[in-house]
Amino acid sequence: MIRSMTAYAQRSVQTRRGRLTWELRSVNQRYLELSLRLPEDFRQLEPDIRQAFKQRLNRGKVEAGLRFQADAVVESADLKLNETLAESLGRLVRQLGRHSGGAAEPDMVHLLSWPGLVIQERPDFETERAAAVELLDAALTALVEARAQEGAAIAEMIGARLDGIEVQIEQVRAHLPEIRSALDQRFRDRLAALDSAVEPGRIEQEVVLQLQKLDVDEELDRLGVHVAEIRRVMNLDEPVGRRLDFLMQELNREANTLGSKAAVVETGQAAVELKVLIEQMREQIQNVE
Repeated sequence: MIRSMTAYAQRSVQTRRGRLTWELRSVNQRYLELSLRLPEDFRQLEPDIRQAFKQRLNRGKVEAGLRFQADAVVESADLKLNETLAESLGRLVRQLGRHSGGAAEPDMVHLLSWPGLVIQERPDFETERAAAVELLDAALTALVEARAQEGAAIAEMIGARLDGIEVQIEQVRAHLPEIRSALDQRFRDRLAALDSAVEPGRIEQEVVLQLQKLDVDEELDRLGVHVAEIRRVMNLDEPVGRRLDFLMQELNREANTLGSKAAVVETGQAAVELKVLIEQMREQIQNVE
């Protein structure tokens, strides 16, 4: 099955200290390119996170962001008073009161803004880091599933276009006897218009040469082979985007050759229709991993 490189996934979990959220976006790219945004307390996870993406994805430009929304109640519990500094400030306030005759009343709320008086203890984020890694696995699974769903839609579209190509191949094959007969008659009519006589054997030789130049059996056979190969590749359980892109080039080459050999209107129309179908597939295959 094929997978698209275009997808989106988001997963969240509530931890003791707050809420973790992973948000993943991916679009098409020739190789795997990861843009990662992490909160400062989760930076040390970056090597493991990048490795996780490499193990699950092969191509695509991926934007991955982790958000941590701290629980206000838990965060406030980490606030501590600098007892030594508080005692020093209290002593200074009392000294000031003696100099001012006891008229100076300390503004305790204002004193809380004194640098270093309130200390926020750095919490241990090991539990949250472990939760972030586990949550990333779930988010990556969701992203891969989304890419697979989009890939299934692309595969359906490609299958319909391949059916269209096979219809064009059969229509041209059905016209081959008519094409050969028309070429034979056209060449004979031109010879009949000449004033000089032509050896009968020479006519057959020239007709055969012209038919060989304009014969499209080989192109039709190769188109059929490429169509069968595309169907086979789409069922492989591996990234196939580059291989499909190469097969699109091969299909386009055969369609161009078919158009250059067009001896009747039907062949030319089939060549144009083939190029339209191939281009429609090629545009979608640019998104295939």
